[in-house]
Amino acid sequence: MNHRILLSLAAALAIGACNDAPTSNSNNTNDPSFITKGGELDGNRHPGTVLIIMDIGGHPAFRCSGSLISPTVVLTAGHCAGEPGEFSGVRIFNEADVQSDPTYPFPGGPNTIEATSWKAHPQFTEALFFLHDVGIIHLSSPVNLPASQYGQLPSVNQLDGLTPGNQTTFTAVGYGLQYINGSSNPPKIMSQRIRMFAEPRLVQVNTPLTGPFSLLLSNNASTGGTCFGDSGGPNYLGSSMVVAGVTSYSRSANHCVGSGGVFRLDKADVLAFINGEL
Repeated sequence: MNHRILLSLAAALAIGACNDAPTSNSNNTNDPSFITKGGELDGNRHPGTVLIIMDIGGHPAFRCSGSLISPTVVLTAGHCAGEPGEFSGVRIFNEADVQSDPTYPFPGGPNTIEATSWKAHPQFTEALFFLHDVGIIHLSSPVNLPASQYGQLPSVNQLDGLTPGNQTTFTAVGYGLQYINGSSNPPKIMSQRIRMFAEPRLVQVNTPLTGPFSLLLSNNASTGGTCFGDSGGPNYLGSSMVVAGVTSYSRSANHCVGSGGVFRLDKADVLAFINGEL
């Protein structure tokens, strides 16, 4: 799998870490995306955004991001919920700074909640993940927040009316790697599990590249963007709490530049799936 952060590889790549590495350096232009790049510390701006751990064979294997849309329901990418039987367990970490949590990535911590069930869209497949890349996680206990902090769903086809350009903004939130395009060559990659946000702009919608199922958002130093680790995290419409889509894929061989793919939630079948799980 080359579209999630693979936990077991990171120990060889990052001192003091056991979890922060991409699974490969594939040049596939449809690789899913995961990281906030050029972003800012989120703090408590979006307490409904959580870090997700997926187990395989009872052991932590992958990590993603997600957003609470009710006290016990987390919205994420389909490839973070997986095909039936793909993951043996799922849990969330409900805190802004998971980097400082000594219990990560295991269960039992004060800010950790185990999932009771998880599922992707009925038509989701790993082979064509980007076509139906939405998933739901049900939690064993609630995360109680002010009502205004839970993600809201868009209306059907709401995003069709958006105009690409700097005036159409989003707020992307997640726990991915931080890509710093400074004087170092290659640019520095920081692999910290800290909730961050960026404010990308709309690049494409309803084009041959995006199809009707995704958006392309900017991914550069001026607007920030997403990359490895943010997969499944919310992309809010402007400064609202309407989750226009979830971070899904990258079109760049370098992963942290170019444009980021967001799976749209404003399609009738997607909204029916999500609402059926609430």
